[in-house]
Amino acid sequence: MTERSGKGGLWQTRVRNWLARLVRPPRPAVARLQRWEHRHIGAALLSAVLVCALLMVTLDAVAIVDARGLPYGVHRFFDIITDYGKSGWVLWPAGLIVAAAGVAAGTVSQRVGLLIASIATRAMFVFAAIGLPGLFVNLVKGLIGRARPFVGGSADPYLFSPWTWKPAYASFPSGHGQAAASIAVALGALFPRARVVLWIYAAFIFVSRVVVTAHHPSDVLGGALVGGIGAWLVLRFFAARGLGFRIASDGHIAPMAGPSWRRIKRVAAGTPQK
Repeated sequence: MTERSGKGGLWQTRVRNWLARLVRPPRPAVARLQRWEHRHIGAALLSAVLVCALLMVTLDAVAIVDARGLPYGVHRFFDIITDYGKSGWVLWPAGLIVAAAGVAAGTVSQRVGLLIASIATRAMFVFAAIGLPGLFVNLVKGLIGRARPFVGGSADPYLFSPWTWKPAYASFPSGHGQAAASIAVALGALFPRARVVLWIYAAFIFVSRVVVTAHHPSDVLGGALVGGIGAWLVLRFFAARGLGFRIASDGHIAPMAGPSWRRIKRVAAGTPQK
């Protein structure tokens, strides 16, 4: 009983310490930099709304009509590709890592606990960077109620039914577009060398949503902007608190040195740290 209560107290202490770091305010210099950036984000969002409106007027109807006329092989290829734009491919592994870390927090040594906390912090970042913008997108979809392509029988990009919580009226913004952009930003922050590959992946997902006529181009752009900016804001939040990332004096964000495979294997084998 005493051993169990001791482990429970250790678990509570470690989780409480991690949460304290999560909710602590950013450093003053970082806070000033964030206020400056937030003003620019507002201007960027306004510009994005205008661009989406322009696409709606000029390109949406033409693009989905042309997409229907593409060869079968093109449709088949993008039918396969588009499934990899679902957020669950990354959210589930990240969530399971966080859950497993929480369960193990009070049962391991301090050395192993620090390693687990380092991995869990990065998994929590990925989960939040993809999941939070995703929640926002799903809420906005129902509020706006834009019809998906050809729901009304024709290529009508102006068909809306606000407050309609149905898949047929969940076109704007694109959830796949949001997920792909969030994944590219989140994983690209952790693995900078993979950014080009990640954005190529995102571009394929963006195109696929129009080719399979699940979305208009403006839907995809809207989702991509929400996903990219949302993930970037989560990245800033973590970096401002020294959770997996650091912010340089020029505002550049870089990942902190994380647990290498060599270190993970050494800890798993119980080898003393050099």
